Amino acid sequence: MPVHDEQRFVPFSPEQMFAMVADVARYPEFLPWCAGARIRTRERIDGVDRMTADLIVAYKVFRERFASRVTLDEVGGRIEVEYLDGPFTHLVNRWSFHPYTDEMGVAGSKVGFFVDFAFKSKTLQKIIESRFAEAVIKMGDAFEARAHEIYTPVQVMPTPEPVAGS
Repeated sequence: MPVHDEQRFVPFSPEQMFAMVADVARYPEFLPWCAGARIRTRERIDGVDRMTADLIVAYKVFRERFASRVTLDEVGGRIEVEYLDGPFTHLVNRWSFHPYTDEMGVAGSKVGFFVDFAFKSKTLQKIIESRFAEAVIKMGDAFEARAHEIYTPVQVMPTPEPVAGS
């Protein structure tokens, strides 16, 4: 069962990154192996958006559709994906978005990404397990590249020089 948990610093605001990841319908434009996306339902409950979405994942001769419920908690900076139907025995996916400033004073956000899944098909599971690390890095890079395409990075503010005699 592949599991991946990572955090990346990106030079974009948490709000920008949240909006980009929440825009599931655009995934086929930039996400490797995503051949299609459809939002079936979207509703707001207790201040949180929930949608039911279908994604079509294609890799070589394999093409699978799966459905999930996506909870978009913009105030809490979280996106949670709950598996509903498709080729998996289970799928858990979580995103988090928090303001962050690195040691050089560059502001942006810390984006957390967690995924845990297993396919019903033993053949597909073996293929994915052999390429899993490469695949999640490629997907993370695709999200980061997309952010660079659609947003302007946060401007780096130079650290003021100390005034002599102070």
